Amino acid sequence: MAFSEADLTYMRRALDLARKGRGRVSPNPMVGCVIVRDHRIIGEGWHEGTGLPHAEVNAVRACPNENIEGATVYVTLEPCAHYGKTPPCADFLVAHRPARVVCAMSDPNPLVSGRGIERLRAAGITVECGLLETEARKLNEIFIKFISTGRPFVVAKCAMSLDGKIATRTGHSRWVTGEVARLRTHEMRAELDAILVGSRTVMLDNPALTARLPVPPPRQPVRVILDGDDYLGPSLKIFSPEVRALAPTWVATVKDETRHYPDADAILRLPRGRGGVDMKALMDTLGERGITSILIEGGGQTLASAFEAGVVDKVCFFIAPMIIGGRDAVTAVEGEGAASVDDAVPLRDLTFTPVGNDWLAEAYVVHGESA
Repeated sequence: MAFSEADLTYMRRALDLARKGRGRVSPNPMVGCVIVRDHRIIGEGWHEGTGLPHAEVNAVRACPNENIEGATVYVTLEPCAHYGKTPPCADFLVAHRPARVVCAMSDPNPLVSGRGIERLRAAGITVECGLLETEARKLNEIFIKFISTGRPFVVAKCAMSLDGKIATRTGHSRWVTGEVARLRTHEMRAELDAILVGSRTVMLDNPALTARLPVPPPRQPVRVILDGDDYLGPSLKIFSPEVRALAPTWVATVKDETRHYPDADAILRLPRGRGGVDMKALMDTLGERGITSILIEGGGQTLASAFEAGVVDKVCFFIAPMIIGGRDAVTAVEGEGAASVDDAVPLRDLTFTPVGNDWLAEAYVVHGESA
């Protein structure tokens, strides 16, 4: 389907608007909408938060007298066709009679999945789909994974030296990367639903695992702590009333007894996997609890368990321009590792972005049929 340069311009604007919802709309997708008539934008909007009006409604309300008859609506995701916390956007648009609707992508939600497009076309509205679809799918990669599988989108993150060390042989790690990279980590925390770390990391570093930004984020991530070996103690920051007031702390364990974690907000009892908790079972459980995305921040054994279980979707490794060295220094991904190069975890779409004096390496894990 051929789209004009003007179509591209307006859809790019809709994608920019959609990004304003990052970290605010989970478990919903980020959606932006632009309404054009006579080659001029007459209204625009985006989904601003869970339970709030959708992008199409906000864009129509921004139009003079809410009149969009004969206009073209550019929206980054197929208008919904079901009742959730808000009425169907497809019905809303039909009632306002635009001449044309351009969607970046169809909705992977089984409750929609083409029904919104069908409803618009049945009302005589021209619908075209697929404009900047790759960009739209990347924008909502979390929503797509969760709505399609019921499991969270998993991001593996670490801060390491150029030679792959996250701490020295004595365990010292503050700070491997600089202030700008650390700020980006806090932004990632604010954007995702949960943070996952191992209990050894918690005992060594005693982190709060909160998103600390110049402007406080609208929400804090749930903290999920892997504790396969009863490392956790009651005096940790993650169990403090101040931290738990921001978001709950959950403990994932293979133990049956609850006395080990009296201050946890929830205890997730799971089967044992290689090296501790079964990571696939954990992701199933988190998905059932409505966690759509999770940031694994380490340590090295936790990252290894996640890669070995095949649950990681995306890698975000911050690389500092330094060499730590040492056979006993802590590496980013521990565990047994690959027996041969052919067994290594394959990545695609690798990019490097400067972040202050450091670099951010981002890539996606290539999953085989068994992953």
